[in-house]
Order: sequence, then structure tokens, then C-alpha cells
Amino acid sequence: MSVAARVALVTGGSRGIGREIVRGLVAEGWTVAFTWREREAEARSLAADLDGAAHPYRLDLRDRGRPADLVVEIEERLGPIAGLVNNAGVRHDALLAALPDDAWDDLIDVNLGGVFRCCRAVVPRMLRRRAGSIVSVSSLTALRGVAGQAGYGAAKAGILALTRCLAREVGSRGIRVNAVIPGYVPTEMVADAPPERIAALRSTEALPAGVTAAAVADAVLFLLSDRAASITGQSLTIDAGTLA
Repeated sequence: MSVAARVALVTGGSRGIGREIVRGLVAEGWTVAFTWREREAEARSLAADLDGAAHPYRLDLRDRGRPADLVVEIEERLGPIAGLVNNAGVRHDALLAALPDDAWDDLIDVNLGGVFRCCRAVVPRMLRRRAGSIVSVSSLTALRGVAGQAGYGAAKAGILALTRCLAREVGSRGIRVNAVIPGYVPTEMVADAPPERIAALRSTEALPAGVTAAAVADAVLFLLSDRAASITGQSLTIDAGTLA
């Protein structure tokens, strides 16, 4: 990708892993559009910290039409989107027998449907340009069962299948599609988890330092970059050795 074409869209970019991805992309010379849903002040603060290289946009992934409109808005303002990072998501933890339909629907709609709609919005434009890279953030729950996360895990597993299928569809036009699978990462999204649950999640890690948001961001940046020019349809696990 040429420097002039290096515009990225990061969903859920104002906190946690997304924030580290935004910061990392800016440090590598990208212009970044990132989305927020509820915490506008955090998004504006991040944009201010990055001196105009990052631009916040509101996006609720439940809105069917918004991703397509957002892509047009970003490209008209910043230029062609060369990289898409599907990071935004929601959690509704409950044992399956107690999980209401609306919570299940929301998990699938946001965590999987949102990835589908954002990919659908950028892919036709990438196809015309014969260039682009997409990276989606899944979860170790997609590979390793966690009680209380059946809906979340099902949606995150769906991302891995979507990644492989889309990579087959667009590879001939030079577009790469990959995913990352983080293990437990201490971010705001899991701040409400009790200590004993965190200890259980980390009990099988081989590396005592665990997984940081910055480590996940580094993997995403690698997959977006030309250093991963021959990698597509893959899912990179960043789990401190949990699955070793």
C-alpha cells in the first residue's frame, strides 16, 4: 500500500484494544477513522491526543444502513479505505438456559452482523481498487468454551468462518482477510469480571505476563501491513500460550 492510500477504519476505536490499534496505526503513518457508540468524550479525547491523524465517527452496529453511509463519508473526507479493523462488540454473559432471546439476538447482530455489514460496505470499493486488508477481532471463546458466553462465543466463531470464506471471495483481487483471536485482555469491557473468574480464565496461560491490548494491536498492525502480504484467510491467536 502506498503512503497516500493508507486510510484505515477501526470500529470500536475509543477504548481497550481498539484504542491501542488506533494509536499503533497513527504511529505507523496511517490516517485513521475510528468509531464510537456511547462515550463521545473518550473518542474526542483520543482524537485530540493524536493531533488530527485520527477522526472519530459515531456508529451503532445495529443500524443496518449506517456502515455503507459511513464508508462513503470517510472516503470523501479522508480518501480510499485501505484497511478495515472490525473490533467493536458487546457482551451479555449468562448461562444459556437463562439467556433471553433479545440478548442472544443482540450478541449475534452486533458481534457478527456488524462485521458482515462493515465488510460489505468496504469490499466493493476495495475490489475496484484491487487492494485492501481486513482484520477482524474474534475471541478465544470461539475456540475454548467459557460458561456463560455461548452467545458471545457463537458470534465470535462465526467471524472466523466469515474470514475464511471472504478471503476466498476476494483474494483474486489482491484483498486479504484475516482475524486475530485474543485471550483474556484486561480492558474496560471485562472490568466487571470478578477476580475468581479472571483467575480461572488465566489459569492455563503459559506466559505469566498474559496478553495486553498493545500486543493484540501489534498483531493487527502486522496483518494489515505489507509484511503480511502472503497471509489471508488466517486466524492468529494471541493467548499467552493458553492453547499450547
